[in-house]
Parts: sequence; C-alpha cells; structure tokens
Amino acid sequence: MLAQALLDTLAPLPIFYIFIGVALGCIVGAIPGLTGSMLIVLTLPLTFYMDSTLAMILLVAMYVGSISGGLITATLLRMPGTPSSIMTTLDGYPMAQQGKAGRALGIGIMASFVGGIVAWIFMVLVAPPLGKIAVKFGPFEYFSMVVMALVLIASVSEGSFLKGIISGLLGLLVATPGIDPGTAVPRLDFGFNEMAGGFHILPVLIGLFGISQIITDIVNIDQKPEKVPMKFSNLFMSLRDLKKQAVNLIRSSVIGTWVGILPGIGANIGSIIAYGAAKNMSKTPEKFGTGHDEGVVASEAANNATVSGALIPLITLGIPGSIIDAILLGAMYIHNVQPGPLLFKTNPEMAYGVMSSALVANIFMLFIMVGATFFIAKIVDIHKAYIIPAIIVFCIIGSFALHNRMFDVWVMFGFGLLGFGLERCKVPLAPFIIGLILCPLAELPIRQGLMATGGSLAPLVTRPASLIFLIISALTFVWTIYQEVRKANKSKSAKV
Repeated sequence: MLAQALLDTLAPLPIFYIFIGVALGCIVGAIPGLTGSMLIVLTLPLTFYMDSTLAMILLVAMYVGSISGGLITATLLRMPGTPSSIMTTLDGYPMAQQGKAGRALGIGIMASFVGGIVAWIFMVLVAPPLGKIAVKFGPFEYFSMVVMALVLIASVSEGSFLKGIISGLLGLLVATPGIDPGTAVPRLDFGFNEMAGGFHILPVLIGLFGISQIITDIVNIDQKPEKVPMKFSNLFMSLRDLKKQAVNLIRSSVIGTWVGILPGIGANIGSIIAYGAAKNMSKTPEKFGTGHDEGVVASEAANNATVSGALIPLITLGIPGSIIDAILLGAMYIHNVQPGPLLFKTNPEMAYGVMSSALVANIFMLFIMVGATFFIAKIVDIHKAYIIPAIIVFCIIGSFALHNRMFDVWVMFGFGLLGFGLERCKVPLAPFIIGLILCPLAELPIRQGLMATGGSLAPLVTRPASLIFLIISALTFVWTIYQEVRKANKSKSAKV
C-alpha cells in the first residue's frame, strides 16, 4: 500500500502541491516572526474544496519546509525564523561570522534531510507500537522528561554555568503569569487583561532574538556589512563530513523522532535535547557555541526529525504531537476524516498519502534549500540600514497577527530590550527561552500527578520511564559540574 501511495504521490498534481508547499514553507520559515503554523492556518481555508488527501499532502509539505527554513536566518542573521532553530543560532551564526556561512548552511541542510529521512523510516516501520508507548506516559513521566530537558540548560549555556542557570530561571519566571493551570485563577497579571493568557512564546522569541539583534545592529550601524563567502560546492556535505558526523546525525535524528512522538513537546525541545546530548558526548564540548559543526548538525537533524515523529501519533492515534499537528488534526476533521487507529482501514489513502508526502517533501526540501539558500545568503551583503526596516516590519506583523493586538507588539519590544541587556551582561539567551518553554510543560503534569496520588511523589521513582529520565538528569548535572570544575582547575594551572 505504501508503494502505491508513493507512486500516486509522484503524479504531477501531488508533486506540484509538494513543491509549492515546501517552497512556501522554506520562505515563511526563514522570515523572523512568521511561523509554519501561521502559514498552515492561513492556507487551511483554501483547502476546503480540495481532495482531502491532496490537502493533507500540501499542508504536510508546508510543515516540512517551515521547520527547515528557519536555518537560513538563524545562521546568517542570528534570528531564528522558527522556534525550532533557536539552538542553530548558537553555532550557525558564529560560523557565518567566521566566514563559514556556506559550510554552516550546507551541513545544516544535509542534517535536516538526514533527520527527516531517519524519522520517516521510524514512521513507516514502527509507528503503531511507538505511538502506543507514548500514549501510556503519565504526568510523572512528562514531568521527569521536562526536568531532564531543564538540566540541559547548563550544557547549552555559552558562558558560565551560573549565568546559564540564572537565564533559565528568568525564563521560568516569565512563564508564570497567566491562568493558574491547577486553580484556573489569574496570577501575576498586574491588572492587565491582556496578561490573562501570559506571555506568548512568539513575541518573546522575536523580541529576544530579533529586536535585540536589531538594537545591536543599530548601535553598530556605521560598520560595513561583512561579506559572507558563499560557494555552491560548500552547500553539500562531503563524504568525510558525513562519516565524521554519522553518530551525531543518527543520535540526534532518533532523539528528534522520539521527542516528536510525545504529544505537545515540539521541535524546539527536540533540538534542545539533541544539542545537549551532542555536547555532553563530544570530545570537544568547549567548542560548542563558538561555531562548531556538531552543534549545527545536532540541532537541525533533531528539529526536522520531529516532523515525521510528530506525525506518528497523529495518524495512528489521532493525538497531535505539536501545535502544527493540532492544526493538521483539525484539517482532517474538516475533510471528514477520522484520525486514529482505524485510519489505516477507513482512509488508507490518507494515512499512506501523509507518509509518502513526508518522504517526497524532505527530498524537495533538500534541493529547494540548496538552490534558494545560495541567493538568500546575499542578503547579508546588503547594508544594515536597508534591511533593518524590513525586518522590523516583519517582526511587528508577526507579533500583531498572533492575536491582532498591540500588546504583543509592546511585549516584543520589551523583551528585545531585555535581550539586549542580557547579552551586554554576557548572559546567554538560549536557556531563557528553554525555561520559558518548559515551565508550563513541567507545572501542569506534576500538579495533575499529585492530585491523582493524593500528594505522593513516589511515582517519580517507582515508574520505570520516570526513573530513567531522572537518572539521566542527575548524571547530566553531575557531568556538567565536573566539567566546570575541571575547566576552572585548568585555568588556575595555566595562570600559575
């Protein structure tokens, strides 16, 4: 059935929709402030009268393209086009500043392709059993997994361990305003009705990584833009690089796939965990954050792998693995398709169509990104005075369009100033965003678990999966402290 679906997908009309979807996704993903979810939501009404399978093929192609496109501006401008590209900025942008933009983009594109293909293989071979395992996870497993990701804050900090922790704690603090998930009572809204829902991730992200960079560029507006050397041959990963990064590619792809399967986690968490794992297992962890190949490979392989990973519970159990998957779930209902265990019996053409389109979309993504990136990279050669106004406009539109209110625009500018100040103090921004994202993912499950057990925390260590996550967290924390102490001792020895 899958072979027939692949043949059907290679027909002219599906191929056209996949090309359009991936191309639009890459463009939107590369624009700071615009996201794949926005693109898919705006496209959804246009699919009402389309064939249901063709509609899903188009939307899945947009999904793949939007996650991949964030690599371009994350590398060239240090502005992640999508949240999933946050970790790419840590090494991609320094590489561009070192004149290695072509290499950073090339290994990022190839890593994205490999991650997508590895995750697709998982989706085809083990979708039903993996989906069933993920669905059995309870609140304590989710909390333990979030704790594991939070511990990785220390490992993704560019500077000192203490500043990384402080940044992460600030992110947790910013995540607390809004409706209390346990009591449904507003908290820390300071009398503003707009604060009832808390700070949305999009304007915060645009502010911290977009506006703060714009402020820095304005301060240094007289500096001539650095020429970014780009060669077409650099946009391909050599066989030597593939061999060198093979373990990192597979590990990060598997991590991304597994995180994608878990409902509500998302590509950004997958890239965070994969980046932390790559750094902790690297022979040269000190190079991470300074323009290191392994960092770009880990982030991009993982965030693309989450796409096919998140499709697994969607088509097998009817459970969305991310925000975009929730939109895709709504699209299925709009087209009178019931996702879940019976999908392969009632609408096999839809199930296998989604699977086959994910494969073809990843192949298209590889060629479109290689072709388009070569020209998009020239944007860095333009003087900042010409591109800053356009970027500000896109940032404002992206923040305003979220809820059609100016409050989100002011939030964006406020966090832009905060991000600029933190960077001046050499406090890393990535842990801040990590803390902001993970706080609600940790708070709600643990409160649900405590209510179910009458306040007992015993399941955290009595449930096998939860215990494994906590052990990994403890080992990661101890290993990070050990590295910090060893680094301090080396510094002292060098001074003596």
